[in-house]
Amino acid sequence: MTAREEVLGRIRAALGSGAGVTSEAGGASGAGSEDVPRAYRTGADLSDSALIGLLTERLRDYGTPVRPCPPGEVAAAVRQSLAGRGARRVVVPPDLDQAGLGLDGLADVTLITDDGLSPVALDATDGVVTTAALAIAETGTIILDGSAGQGRRALTLVPDYHLCILDASQVVATVPQAVARLAPGRPCTWISGPSATSDIELDRVQGVHGPRTLEVILVVRP
Repeated sequence: MTAREEVLGRIRAALGSGAGVTSEAGGASGAGSEDVPRAYRTGADLSDSALIGLLTERLRDYGTPVRPCPPGEVAAAVRQSLAGRGARRVVVPPDLDQAGLGLDGLADVTLITDDGLSPVALDATDGVVTTAALAIAETGTIILDGSAGQGRRALTLVPDYHLCILDASQVVATVPQAVARLAPGRPCTWISGPSATSDIELDRVQGVHGPRTLEVILVVRP
């Protein structure tokens, strides 16, 4: 039996699509018929404040500004972020709760609802405001799954500036915890800092395949 056959046999057995593998000697491969251990480290022992602190640290390591605020000051935080960026024409998902977030009365800011805007039209805006599905503290990752307030994938990939509103209750410690909470089958985008890449000489360039600037408003309840 080749190594490839043994690996594939173990995968089939773990998925329940096979009865294990048989060795050349005629015996069953014990590892192939055993249950795959799922005892992942979850980080469940971290307190809420520790989760927030770790996520903030990781995001800032990526060059992502984090603006904490209480629920009643989300609109003010958005206003400050957009003003600091000089963003006046901002696109939002059609199902973003603008009134609930206090965004419907922003002065000097035109909110453009995405109704299938072309990439050229999206690129002509100053940025995008969305919510998120989850955030992973250990990796500093924001996850979008296309549900309410997040919009389609192009909406957060084309504009050069992405302002993401994240609730502290959406922060988990580790990747396994995030996967367990995500709805299977939804198209997910995992964002760890602004879009960036480096060439062979390690010259870092941001904004290559996504926003050049990512900023997070973190809603923290007392």
